[in-house]
Amino acid sequence: MGRGDEAGAGLRVTVDREAVVARHRVVVRGILGQSPLAVGNGEFAFTLDVTGLQSLPGRYPLPDRYGQGTGTLLGTMAQWGWHSVPPRPEQAHGLASVTRPYDTAHGRVDYVDLGGSLSATEQSGLTASEEWLRGNPHRLDLGRIGLWTADADGPPDPAELSGVHQDLDLATGIVTSRFRWRGRRFTVRTAAHPDRDAVGIEVTARDGPPVGFTLAFPYGSQAWGNAADWSRPEAHRTTLLRDDGSAGGDGSGPDPGSGSGSGSGVTDGPGPGPGWRVERVLDATRYAVRVTGPGLDARRTGPHHVTVRGGPAGCSAVVEFVRDGAPGPDASAARHEGAADGTGQLFAASAAGWGSFWASGAAVDLSGSTDGRAPELERRIVLSQYLTRVHCAGSTPPAETGLTANSWRGKFHLEMHWWHAAHFAAWGRPGLLERGLAWYETILPAARATARGQRLPGARWPKQTGPDGEETPSDIGPFLLWQQPHPIHLAELLRRARPDDPGVVERWAPLVLDTAAFMAALPEHTTRGFELAPPLVPAQESYAADRRGMRNPTFELAYWAWALRVADDWRARAGLPRDGRWRRIAARLVRPRVRDGVYAAVDVPPYTLRTDHPSMLGALGVVPRTPLVDPATMERTLLSVLADWDWDSAWGWDFPMAAMTATRLGRADLAPGVLLLDRPKNHYLPNGHNRQDDSLPLYLPGNGGLLAAVALMAGGWEGGPGTAPGAARGGVPGGAPGFGRGWTVRHEGFVPLP
Repeated sequence: MGRGDEAGAGLRVTVDREAVVARHRVVVRGILGQSPLAVGNGEFAFTLDVTGLQSLPGRYPLPDRYGQGTGTLLGTMAQWGWHSVPPRPEQAHGLASVTRPYDTAHGRVDYVDLGGSLSATEQSGLTASEEWLRGNPHRLDLGRIGLWTADADGPPDPAELSGVHQDLDLATGIVTSRFRWRGRRFTVRTAAHPDRDAVGIEVTARDGPPVGFTLAFPYGSQAWGNAADWSRPEAHRTTLLRDDGSAGGDGSGPDPGSGSGSGSGVTDGPGPGPGWRVERVLDATRYAVRVTGPGLDARRTGPHHVTVRGGPAGCSAVVEFVRDGAPGPDASAARHEGAADGTGQLFAASAAGWGSFWASGAAVDLSGSTDGRAPELERRIVLSQYLTRVHCAGSTPPAETGLTANSWRGKFHLEMHWWHAAHFAAWGRPGLLERGLAWYETILPAARATARGQRLPGARWPKQTGPDGEETPSDIGPFLLWQQPHPIHLAELLRRARPDDPGVVERWAPLVLDTAAFMAALPEHTTRGFELAPPLVPAQESYAADRRGMRNPTFELAYWAWALRVADDWRARAGLPRDGRWRRIAARLVRPRVRDGVYAAVDVPPYTLRTDHPSMLGALGVVPRTPLVDPATMERTLLSVLADWDWDSAWGWDFPMAAMTATRLGRADLAPGVLLLDRPKNHYLPNGHNRQDDSLPLYLPGNGGLLAAVALMAGGWEGGPGTAPGAARGGVPGGAPGFGRGWTVRHEGFVPLP
């Protein structure tokens, strides 16, 4: 069983899970530059091209938003793989150099801010400290693995490839790639170990010159989307060693640059042996790469380039990336003891891990539907489960592009964590959520310090951050509020998924209560009641320029009211006295503003800008029903949004959010349609990724949001219809409350949402 999976025992089987998964097997018959496949396990991912490796990075481009160079979607990343470029003297001033004072209800407070200009396409006027803090730490591309043959001068030329047929078997997590190159037929099998940061590679070729693969290693990049810097070979060190600690041969061949390397310049190196280790040092970041397999020979062919040779008929290898790989034979011995198994064992482990995953938790079968959109929705459901398992089930919250590319330098956005991972609990796989939620415990001291600095108790969570939990300078992130209730919501989902486990409350109560303590202290008490007062930026970030005067966003008001009540219930479950003040604040929060019979986005002019996120819909959808929100008014709001919102400017999670609102309002006639609305940012590629634009060609909050919406639409919510497993036809109550006529929804294993 893979990392964090839940057992599927005790489920009443109503869905042929194997058939559902099998009919969405991904088949690729040519180079799809926006849609590469990936293998991974939540902690580690390897994104590959049609050769089954990373031989053609230029054919899978990732444009940078700010003109800092084009990257590639073919990344090798792990949750631990972070790097910082040492700051220059003018950059080394820390967050204290980028704070500005703001007047708040609790006095004058310093917020991390941004002095320059920043948009989705350009940035200007940033100080040296702001630039460094935004670019560091950044996630690191750990290495590029490309196909090699002894008779070629470099990686394959795409024009030389023919007969491409690539297959991702979702049931096993194994990608099989078949193609012709230089007159030979190749078959490459690729998979990731379910519990190790390792990729298995098996190359089979018709007899001819020796074949193998290259390893190329870049420096860390501070660019927006590009995780690899090939222009600074002098800034890092790559050392090839045998497993016994002896040095490999140093090559005089050229550095491979941004390609996968060449076979030229090979010098004498270590002979065939049990395996090799590549030691990597990039400033304070150290890791190792272990290569094991029968009959392999590894040689240096450049400063940061290693060629691994197999035989004329192919090669078989496990390439494992090892955290904190310090040089030296002692470290080598320790890593050798934990080496991943050979490719046969790795492929078997991958198949077993994915088999356990698909057998666990919830499942949905839409094959009996007469609605013509059912096959596409089922495809999105299945592939989104695969992709979120690969990218979103790790020990830290994921980046919005997961472990494929470096959107926002690979930093994660905590307001997106709910969209990435809440579905794991609702789909009966709470262990996959719990692993990422545990990261909040590691930054709790920093979150408490932030709250203290703002003269408040409890913990205030950052928005855009890396593993250290440090806020990133921005004119938006430090002022956002809607990530604050997320730990309460996510912990509540865990509790509901494990109702008989008292350890859930014991483990997560401190996180819930510290979060609620800050939330209860933040609102301003006025003659109107308790208000969410400036400075703030709503979930609909269009109002960022007005953060000094912004008040009472509709979604955040409802989320605050619900989460404070839930947190007070957790106090009782933890054996503590209830906090009457939390409930009084929840009850006396100002009501969301209503204009022309519909909810406005915010309480002050301009009230509602009809672009970006229609976030007021989240007040009844993402958030369960509260006394703060009137369903009739919300239904009019939903119909108004569907009538004239600028959906081309919306984001991938906005469509699931609107579907959840429709479902809770009993509008099963609307929910599937809005979930599948035909708009550019609601497009799902052949690999299942939710594409947004050229610089954001995948967007995992869309995938996770879709799964959360389907959990509500099929599995229902506490006190609502549709909480029993089985089949529903045409919106019949009790089966699948979010699906109307034309839909037959067979489902099992869902945990009803709050």
